[in-house]
Amino acid sequence: MESNSSSNYNDTLVMTNRYRDASDLTGEKPLREFAEVTIPVPWGHISGKWYGPQTVQPILGLHGWQDNAGTYDLLVPLFPPEVAFLSIDLPGHGLSSRLPDGCYYNTVDNLYIIRIIMKQYKWEKVSIIGHSMSAIIGFLFAAVFPDKVDMVIAIDALKPHQRPYSSVIRTMETRMDEFLREDERNRSNVEPPSYAYDELIERIFIGTFHSVNKNICHHMLARHIQKSEKYPNKYFFCRDRRLKFYNYAAGSQELCVEMAKRIECPYLFIKARHSSYFEEKKYYDEVFDILTKKPNFEYFECDGSHHLHMNNPELVIEPINNFIKRFGPKPKLEKSSKL
Repeated sequence: MESNSSSNYNDTLVMTNRYRDASDLTGEKPLREFAEVTIPVPWGHISGKWYGPQTVQPILGLHGWQDNAGTYDLLVPLFPPEVAFLSIDLPGHGLSSRLPDGCYYNTVDNLYIIRIIMKQYKWEKVSIIGHSMSAIIGFLFAAVFPDKVDMVIAIDALKPHQRPYSSVIRTMETRMDEFLREDERNRSNVEPPSYAYDELIERIFIGTFHSVNKNICHHMLARHIQKSEKYPNKYFFCRDRRLKFYNYAAGSQELCVEMAKRIECPYLFIKARHSSYFEEKKYYDEVFDILTKKPNFEYFECDGSHHLHMNNPELVIEPINNFIKRFGPKPKLEKSSKL
């Protein structure tokens, strides 16, 4: 993994310096073998880890904000061996291409990512497991495209979060200038600040508000760092720094309510008891009440932090596997092919 001194720090040029799996850094054997896949998109590629058979349609795994495909490293090994799973890095995260210069990251555009993956693999419908930000993406996709979803499993986020309008406006005002500065830095050849590996672990731990246990942070870290060209034995974060100014806005509470009414697919929502609702609970409760009246909506609550699927996968695997067995992609879908 030698670096090229002529490269800049745009991720489309530094793939050979990036780590693909925690085992590349720690020497650990992956808990379940996978194939690294690359899915073309108009501005570059989406990277992912394909677990299990490649002759059947996989469940699509989507991660949280500033996380990556490593979020499911500890959950997927507990799936039955016949279950295929494609855990991707969303744009700007992990090993996937960043959005072009000047483009802003936002929640709604990720629906396009799902559609383009479906088109690439010729899936008529998709099954989604999403955590946090991507649980919200799953909610939106199931509402906007109710006829294109077999199932959704949402981990610790139910719906787009509502903020006071004054807070939303203030955020728009302050973040735009910050985004412009980061956009300019992305186009420079200046290496970001680098750190010793243990410091990076600490930064992941603190950055998740201690939600990811420190001893498993390396699963998240591996696809986020690049070896420094300036300092031996140091690394820097190479995810797109513009992600810090990600736009979560996805409509009003009234729109969320209408979306909830449109969802038809089997839906499993998993809530961590020791995690926030990320908004006033009355907004959560209103949508939750709508979903609970649907015949194939299931709710599971257990102890754990926001990243409970990483820290305590054994606590959530039984309801997840039961749900997949009933509603997930079936082996008869043999037209799906790898790229």
